[in-house]
Amino acid sequence: PRLTQAGRPMPRFHFNVHDGVSRLDLEGTELPDWRAARLDAIRLAGEILRDEAERVALGEDWRIEVTDHTGLVLFQMAFLVIDAPALLREQAVVPNR
Repeated sequence: PRLTQAGRPMPRFHFNVHDGVSRLDLEGTELPDWRAARLDAIRLAGEILRDEAERVALGEDWRIEVTDHTGLVLFQMAFLVIDAPALLREQAVVPNR
């Protein structure tokens, strides 16, 4: 493995995506620390929002879970689309044609 500036092996982080289906990151990514992993998770979330906007807009709950090499969850980023009451009211009133 690559080494950190302190000369230690670079830790491996896994970015698992859960959105009704779990997509596990079995390979992981070597990064200097959890702070770098958090930035990568934010970038990944941006890619998912950009590339899969239609699916995200359906209101499915989804999250990115970042773990260390042992599977310990270090942090999660959760995303939820919540319709405001005004939209719910609009959906309930459908004119007869």
